[in-house]
Amino acid sequence: MPASLTFSPELLDAARVSPAWPFEEAKKLVKRVKDSGQTSVLFETGYGPSGLPHIGTFGEVARTSMVRRAFEVLTEGKIATRLIAFSDDMDGLRKVPDNIPNKELVAAHLGKPLTQVPDPFGTHDSFGAHNNARLRAFLDAFGFDYEFASSTDYYKGGRFDAALKHMLARYDAVMKIMLPSFREERAATYSPFLPIHPKTGVVMQVALTGMDAEAGTIDWVDPETGEKFTSPVTGGHCKLQWKPDWAMRWYALGVDYEMAGKDLIDSVKLSGQIVRALGGRPPEGFNYELFLDEKGQKISKSKGNGLTIEEWLTYASPESLAQFMFQKPTAAKRLSFDVIPRAVDDYLNFLDAYQRQDWKNRLGNPVWHIHAGNPPPPETLAHEGEAKGTSVSFSMLLNLAAVANAEDPAVLWGFLRRYAPSASPENHPHLDKLVGYAVAYFRDFVKPAKQYRAADEVEREVLAKIDAVLGALPHSATAEDIQTALYDVGRAVPRYQDFAAKNATPERPGVSNDFFNMLYEVLLGEKKGPRFGSFTALYGVANTRKLIDDALAGAFVKSAA
Repeated sequence: MPASLTFSPELLDAARVSPAWPFEEAKKLVKRVKDSGQTSVLFETGYGPSGLPHIGTFGEVARTSMVRRAFEVLTEGKIATRLIAFSDDMDGLRKVPDNIPNKELVAAHLGKPLTQVPDPFGTHDSFGAHNNARLRAFLDAFGFDYEFASSTDYYKGGRFDAALKHMLARYDAVMKIMLPSFREERAATYSPFLPIHPKTGVVMQVALTGMDAEAGTIDWVDPETGEKFTSPVTGGHCKLQWKPDWAMRWYALGVDYEMAGKDLIDSVKLSGQIVRALGGRPPEGFNYELFLDEKGQKISKSKGNGLTIEEWLTYASPESLAQFMFQKPTAAKRLSFDVIPRAVDDYLNFLDAYQRQDWKNRLGNPVWHIHAGNPPPPETLAHEGEAKGTSVSFSMLLNLAAVANAEDPAVLWGFLRRYAPSASPENHPHLDKLVGYAVAYFRDFVKPAKQYRAADEVEREVLAKIDAVLGALPHSATAEDIQTALYDVGRAVPRYQDFAAKNATPERPGVSNDFFNMLYEVLLGEKKGPRFGSFTALYGVANTRKLIDDALAGAFVKSAA
């Protein structure tokens, strides 16, 4: 736990009744500890390094860390906790991933443990080591408190020897659990133990011809050569099929909590039964929903059809990614580039709200979980005449970049300094990063997709009226003053009147979203945008009036054509 996080009575009272999902999960562990009397809890996450790490891998570590933090609060830090990020890097490589170079190099080593397959990127001793390094680099960059564990190291180093011999002694019980899950043909040749071929190094999928539980060995035959072998199940000469392997790991390490995707529900049940057959207790956990790509297909490491960790971090912060992970973990979510701006702004909005919330609402706020109970204060810009500063949204920066056609962060900082002269990258480091992300996202996604439309006659009159109103505003007008002036223009136009809006009256109707959508489409070439009064305040009233003049002259439609 961070030293600065104190267990105040208000925090503890709120935590005990919090409906936030990390606290609901943590309560399972509180009961487990109470029942067992144990003095420590082990959390685990798994990673299959057969393909490059994707965001789903990060999500499992982030979510598990959130549960861990909630548990530490509920137990007031009196129960020691550890998190192991376990890599199944001794698995045999079944196929060549689609998204790697030097495929021929890898193809020549199919069937071997991932840590025995050459690295197609040429940077590490093996493909498994390369992918492990990619995972660890990001987890380290984000600041996760975890211990990395390699299946190869644990098998070869003897960490699993006792558990493997115990499973061999309980072989019949394990088979009784596993065989009903297979079709007849698969069941006839299935063995939970996979010997590593002493000559080829391939992980062998073969039936056993004999075993000696006391000696800890298995007998098998090479199906291609007919040669007979006897292999120890210990010392890395053998590994387990993945469901028994999962169960063995839970048993050997005493794992108390591990979550998994909904596609693994049946596997969790089978592995849990095996743990019980070994005399252990399955971990607590829950099943999260899967991520889908832009086509609605499940994200796959080997296909590379989802966003990579590096891709997200090109356009947004790690905190925004954690925000995306926190929300509705049991609901399927599309994971593509167009979800990034919303995730960034959701994070910023929650961060801004946190300081005003009581403990009950703070513990339901994603930023408490993202920042391990210590979210930083939001960075704001203070404009002349404003009592308090305002936060700058990602969508606002994207629109500033769009109107200025800016691919240089310095251009956006020029607008920000005009609004708040004392602001700088040095005293607003988080905002500076946000500016960099916005420029990159604008360059790669917004600029190529911009599509302006011409204003019709009604809209031209409205834009001319807005131009005149902006010109009459005093120099000290705030973003709120500008927004109020825009509303006054919109509510006077029958097309944009909304009598169903909150506090609307026949004499003073509300303003429909169509009014602001028109401004975005005609002036910015976008379907959506930020609060327009805030945009005008940042971009500058004179610049916004010039934007209106250019739109009325047809400059944007002509340039788009």
